[in-house]
Amino acid sequence: MKVSYKRSAAALLAAVMAVVAAGSVSGTVYAETTLERLQKAKAEKEKTEDAKEDTEDRKESLEITKNSLLGQLSTLNDELAQVSTNLEVIEADIEAKESEIEQTETELAEAVRIQDEQYVNMKQRIKAMYEQGGTNSYLGILFSSDSFSEFLNKSDYIDRIHAYDRKMLQQFQDTRKYVEETKVRLSEELVALNDLKVRAEEEKNRVAGLVDQTSANVSSYTNQIADAEATIDALESMIGEQEEDIAALQKKYEEELAKSRLASKSKWRDISEVTFEEGDRKLMANIIYCEAGAEPYAGQVAVGAVVINRVLSSVYPNTVVGVIYQNRQFSPVASGRLALALANDSATESCYRAADEAMSGVTNVGQCVYFRTPIPGLEGTRIGGHIFY
Repeated sequence: MKVSYKRSAAALLAAVMAVVAAGSVSGTVYAETTLERLQKAKAEKEKTEDAKEDTEDRKESLEITKNSLLGQLSTLNDELAQVSTNLEVIEADIEAKESEIEQTETELAEAVRIQDEQYVNMKQRIKAMYEQGGTNSYLGILFSSDSFSEFLNKSDYIDRIHAYDRKMLQQFQDTRKYVEETKVRLSEELVALNDLKVRAEEEKNRVAGLVDQTSANVSSYTNQIADAEATIDALESMIGEQEEDIAALQKKYEEELAKSRLASKSKWRDISEVTFEEGDRKLMANIIYCEAGAEPYAGQVAVGAVVINRVLSSVYPNTVVGVIYQNRQFSPVASGRLALALANDSATESCYRAADEAMSGVTNVGQCVYFRTPIPGLEGTRIGGHIFY
């Protein structure tokens, strides 16, 4: 059964929608979806660019810290080299001092030996002298001289022997004392050098520990910088892909805007030229229910008017079924919500009344062929929670 509804030409008032150039459309029809996708893509790109900028700032901060650590590491390495050199000098001094002490001990042993030997010889001479009569033995030697000259020579000889013994004894005592004092001094110097070596080794270990820690920090920052660079590369690649997506969406959006403008300027049929099929009323009522079931009645009529405007425009299919089921136009179709509503005939009485008015030619949005929830920059006729354009 076919039902005809008339729509007066006077009702087709030219309500022209104006959409700002910037932005993207998304909503219940495909142009809206494109705008929303475009806006979302731009927002995501902005987030990606912010993330890239933050990562670049973090990388710069890491590089500053790393360069500072490298400067510290260079200083520490120089310090470590100096400490190591000082330690080598100390170790060489210790080795030389130990050698000196060893030589001094040898000299001391020799001095003690000679002193003891001299002492033994003196004791033997003194013993022999007393065994032979003590002072008389020296007198005997003197008075056994054949001449005064021989007497003087023997007397001088005896004096020289006594003087030599005293001199040698004193000399060896002095030598022994000097060697002993030298040994003590060298031992004290060796102790001081060993203490210095301990402190130098502690300093070397301290500086080496700082070098290792700083090197580990430099390595850590190097890895963090590499990670940041990899992140930046990934974000740059992502930005490139997002720019391609935005360009494609922008092109599609502009095509849809052009199509919308074309619809307002294209040839329009009169409502009297439309033949509605059986089932169109139920389909109209349920799409209105899905899109504007919670809207005021005027909003429900407006949604129905958009569908009929498309039927009347030469830019869109010329049937209710063709308009509503056109690919990716009404989101309840794609989501399956319309099919469920049709199966249960969920449309309310007001939705059916709105469908009847729209199919009779009533429009409260002029020739608008799109609607969506309001967004900044989108102008049109606002009814309830939708803007019609």
